Amino acid sequence: MDRVAAAAAGFGAAADAVNSAVAAALGVNRTDLTILGAVHHAGRLTAGDAATAARLSPAATSAAIRRLVGAGLLRREIDPKDRRRAALTVTERAGAIIEQAYEPIGRGGRTELERWKSEELTIIESFLTTGIQFQQHHAARIRTWAKQRPAS
Repeated sequence: MDRVAAAAAGFGAAADAVNSAVAAALGVNRTDLTILGAVHHAGRLTAGDAATAARLSPAATSAAIRRLVGAGLLRREIDPKDRRRAALTVTERAGAIIEQAYEPIGRGGRTELERWKSEELTIIESFLTTGIQFQQHHAARIRTWAKQRPAS
């Protein structure tokens, strides 16, 4: 059990190292990378949807969007579904960097997963899904705890 827990922690740390490297390649901080990733994944998002997807406050999202637009990594356009709102898209340059960074990981990961039997993949999926829910629960717990702490 200890080896599995250590491997899970190592997997999380390795994923964090990849995201830090991508953020550095883009010249952005991790918050900005979170916004870019959400927009890239969706293809087009409103600022409010980006805040929700990235689990950031509207103020933090607005600041990140300003930085990303200014850096030429995000584009702000009129939302074709509602002309009163702005929609965000990733620029070609940002999209190319994101694809160059993450595509080989996705391709290699799929190759690794092909060696597992269907029943084993079901167990792996269950473990990962449970782990995601576990981590999200504790992230929310920590955010709540941090808000309730007395100021130093």
